[in-house]
Amino acid sequence: MTDLLKRIASGKPQLGLWQALATPYTAEICARAGFDWLLFDGEHAPNTAQTLLAQLQAISAYPVAAVARLPLGEPVAIKQYLDLGFSTLLVPMVDSADHARAVVSASRFPPHGTRGVASATSRASGFGAMPDYLARAHERVSIIAQIESAAALATIDEIAAVDGIDALFLGPADLAASLGHLGNPQHPKVQAAIDHAKARIDAAGKPAGIFALSADDAIARMGQGFAFLSIGTDIGLLTRGSSALLNSLRN
Repeated sequence: MTDLLKRIASGKPQLGLWQALATPYTAEICARAGFDWLLFDGEHAPNTAQTLLAQLQAISAYPVAAVARLPLGEPVAIKQYLDLGFSTLLVPMVDSADHARAVVSASRFPPHGTRGVASATSRASGFGAMPDYLARAHERVSIIAQIESAAALATIDEIAAVDGIDALFLGPADLAASLGHLGNPQHPKVQAAIDHAKARIDAAGKPAGIFALSADDAIARMGQGFAFLSIGTDIGLLTRGSSALLNSLRN
């Protein structure tokens, strides 16, 4: 079980922050702030293997769980992110149980899956210092499926039932776009879809996460029973903080 899942099992909502600035300096600042988890975004942020590695190293001194969002759920990215030392992966656009099973397989060495084997050169193995790394690596990996399309909503029970999918995370922005309400995640149809998805994830007995749209939305989602929430982004903190400071003097 990975660090984030252990924290979720405590029953206390886990509050996280999206990392999109792609620099170790800001990652360290955010880790020091005391968030339960940080999400390092490989899908929409300008991250490379080198920038992700530098950020992992920058936060290693702090008691924060590191989660990485893949650019897409395919084997090359999965093995590279795991080799770097991420143990919890958030996989975007998981639309079917078949895709979920393929992702899980790609995250595990044979005979448990199809992940390409690296050990002595892998940061995740302590560069070969862990004698049981290959045999037990699958025990140290968590996969979170991101539910963010009408197709995923239609098959959410099957996705949630896949062995090795440890949690499911709802993306309101993409859900809104997929449901015909681009830019309006507060639309009643989108909100109803989120409520439906949460109920199905609960029925599967797995933790549900969500990207909260605001502090008030985060409070409501915690009340709804979401186990882990992203409550903002590093970019959002910088843009709002800088604008507020300037406007406080100009106005």
